[in-house]
Amino acid sequence: MKTGGMHGLVGLGVGLLILLPLLPLSAQEPKLRATLKGYTDPVTSVAFSPDGKTLASGSFDKTITLWDVATGKEQATLKGHTELLSSVAYSPDGKTLASGSRDQTIKLWDVATGKEQATLKGHAGAVWSVAFSPDGKTLASGGRDKTIKLWDVATGKERASLQGQTDPVLSVAYSPDGKTLASASYKTIKLWDMATGKERATLKEHTAVVSSVAFSPDGKSLASASEDKTVKLWDLPTAKNLDK
Repeated sequence: MKTGGMHGLVGLGVGLLILLPLLPLSAQEPKLRATLKGYTDPVTSVAFSPDGKTLASGSFDKTITLWDVATGKEQATLKGHTELLSSVAYSPDGKTLASGSRDQTIKLWDVATGKEQATLKGHAGAVWSVAFSPDGKTLASGGRDKTIKLWDVATGKERASLQGQTDPVLSVAYSPDGKTLASASYKTIKLWDMATGKERATLKEHTAVVSSVAFSPDGKSLASASEDKTVKLWDLPTAKNLDK
């Protein structure tokens, strides 16, 4: 190819690169719909209601705000905790909201009325994470006291305390079938058999605090996020790390 021809192609490529930023964004590109304002302190947790119409958010200011997703307007502010909020979660039927706090308690709220239904006490430290079982009958909570507690949602009573983590439990998540619970802590993830309350496996690959875990919709994979700057995917039938 002649030199002039090569220069022409290069020039065309540069021209296209210059034009690309001026082209309209694809309809598939994420677009900011709204910014919900009103807090004077950091927001720590958010959760959509099952029908997607309401968003709950928890904050350092000790309150939970319920937002109308369609309008972006505040529907209600739930007050009762005495320390910052660390986690919020909706029940599968959307009627109950659970909140975990550094005040060592979990509160259950009636979403329709905004009233507190129950205060669950048992953790000897901050409650960092809460998660409902798929059937909505049990609430799992992870705390600074290195335990995972299982609560009867109907009665508010503690059903079991799962012990085995040697550091604070920062995240808990149920598998879609409700048979397994994952808990995240410093460098490790544990999988628990919900029928027996016994530990099934300990996953060790992270080199720093594991801050969050989530199951795939089919329940075959687990994702974990860590302060070691990685996200790891685990094949649950074999507990094998997929990124290896």
